[in-house]
Amino acid sequence: MIGYVTLGTNDLEKAVSFYDQLFGTIGAGRFIETEQFVAWSTGMDQAGVSITKPFDGKPATVGNGTMVAIMLDSNEKVDAFYNKAIELGATCEGKPGPRGEMSGFYAGYFRDLDGNKLNAFHMDMPQ
Repeated sequence: MIGYVTLGTNDLEKAVSFYDQLFGTIGAGRFIETEQFVAWSTGMDQAGVSITKPFDGKPATVGNGTMVAIMLDSNEKVDAFYNKAIELGATCEGKPGPRGEMSGFYAGYFRDLDGNKLNAFHMDMPQ
């Protein structure tokens, strides 16, 4: 059910170097990379860990930049999951749709009733 966990950073270059080395010890490599986000995993079908500069531009702190991502198997299920969260009182952090420079990455973002950030996503990327 969990696709990847995101952690915030204030120094992306330093954090990327740290995690490249750390995750290299277990055979994990980068599987997504943008100017402000890098994620590692042992395989496209395995859970991963990512780091990012917080989207809101504020400094990363414990919890700011942290997000739990739920992997689903279709864009329609992402839409349904996101819509159900909103129906139950979650707040929108980004409606479902294609994201970033990566074709095939589709996600919807929300905060739960306590303000914890989650997303539902589907990846349909050529291998």
